[in-house]
Amino acid sequence: MQVEVISHKDEAIEAKNEAVARALETIGLVAERYAKEYAPVDTGRLRNSISHQAEPDEGAVYIGTNVEYAPYQEFGTYKMPGTPFLRPAIENHLGEYKQIVQNELKS
Repeated sequence: MQVEVISHKDEAIEAKNEAVARALETIGLVAERYAKEYAPVDTGRLRNSISHQAEPDEGAVYIGTNVEYAPYQEFGTYKMPGTPFLRPAIENHLGEYKQIVQNELKS
């Protein structure tokens, strides 16, 4: 009797990495949408500048904007209170993001 052991470790790792990449991209899209909903709007420049970048190799997704006045809107100044839009887009939806990861890993 011969027993042959076949390893599918590499395929399993690749499938996990692909699931993580999909989850990060989905989280980025969802968080970007929330940030745009929370962003204060005058001309729409800030809202339209919000974007995301998923970095699967880092296990991270970045949400942000390159508009120079965004930090003042987010954190405020000594003359005005902030109107956070990035932090709530993340903090208020952590359960949803966790569920996205779980769903992708199950598939």
